[in-house]
Amino acid sequence: MLPFEYFVGLRYTRAKRRNHFISFISMTSMAGIALGVAALIVVLSVMNGFQKELRSRILGVASHVQLAAFEGGLSDWKRIADLAGKNPEVTGAAPYINAQGLLSFDQTVQGALIRGVQPDLENRVADIGNSMKKGSLDALKPGGFGIVLGSELARNLGVRMDEKVTVIAPQGQVTAAGVMPRIKQFRVVGIFEVGMYEYDSGLALLHLADAQRLYRMEDKVTGVRLKLADLFAAPRVSLQLGQTMPADVFVTDWTRSHANFFRAVQIEKRVMFIILTLIVAVAAFNIVSTLVMAVTDKQPDIAILRTLGASPASIMKIFIVQGALIGVIGTIVGVVGGVALALNIDVVVPFIEQTFGVQFLAKDVYYISDLPSDLVWSDVVVIAAVSFGLSLLATLYPSYRASRINPAAALRYE
Repeated sequence: MLPFEYFVGLRYTRAKRRNHFISFISMTSMAGIALGVAALIVVLSVMNGFQKELRSRILGVASHVQLAAFEGGLSDWKRIADLAGKNPEVTGAAPYINAQGLLSFDQTVQGALIRGVQPDLENRVADIGNSMKKGSLDALKPGGFGIVLGSELARNLGVRMDEKVTVIAPQGQVTAAGVMPRIKQFRVVGIFEVGMYEYDSGLALLHLADAQRLYRMEDKVTGVRLKLADLFAAPRVSLQLGQTMPADVFVTDWTRSHANFFRAVQIEKRVMFIILTLIVAVAAFNIVSTLVMAVTDKQPDIAILRTLGASPASIMKIFIVQGALIGVIGTIVGVVGGVALALNIDVVVPFIEQTFGVQFLAKDVYYISDLPSDLVWSDVVVIAAVSFGLSLLATLYPSYRASRINPAAALRYE
């Protein structure tokens, strides 16, 4: 059986009040808490989804760890890859060449990052092979002078499969007429789309041997890209590799090369949590107004309970129960609504965009053009706990005021 404090507190919550304005403020507080909790869950889920999607798309093209020479390139990359492969966390290694170039087709010129790769090894460290819209990464053959373009880059150039684009290397060659850039035609053998505008619009892949010939690197490469079993172990593994690599090899990992993206998302997530928690706090502290008016309205009832033997602590518990119930109901409604919306954000957002003819994330402005969501249950628990804690905190002062009411003074004019 419930203690009488809980019974009376629940009774006060359910009973029809003489002052309907108190009921209105109670409902407003409950709705505000629910709205704040739901907004917190949805926003943090979207931020988590954005962080996860950004990480997967970047690392689908970039690498977990990179080994590069301080100057000139690596001449014995196989030995470096074998040394790195001794680390149990390393699951794949591939050489690469990074260089800048101009791509020209039918009076259109576009700058791009030229990457030389070995297709059979590249598939071990990146997911571009799984993102091909047309053609195949394996179509890059040594001496075949084939090229694989990002989808946006191909569209900007206006080039299609099997057509030839001219690649202009900025490193010049000395001729009788002076220094001239090196120019070579490449046939388009594939088009990829990883879903990240930066790469889709600015990356072109050549076979490693063709890139070495174009940029006159002989048998050298820019470096070696590594894939790890656990991408979050990259800082630790890069530190371990730095101790085993030759002195002229520089080791870096994705947490440093793309730190600005992930740090920005993490900071935004924390700031949004603080801002939206203030919404919950404002709604929760509306409970103060509700209980203060309820205490004023229930002064005769409080006096009668005191004369029947109720202690000040019991009176305080009654109003704590009443206020906490508002917070609990608002939190539960907010959690249910927030979780439902976070799990269906991929349906709700396209519906809103189609209905109102708007686009929230344009491809040419944002790295990710759709709104991802990744619901983390630990975040939901923290949000619910914070909401309930603020609601409980808001009940303390009005409940204390109720416990200090003098029965004789309250009944004097009744």
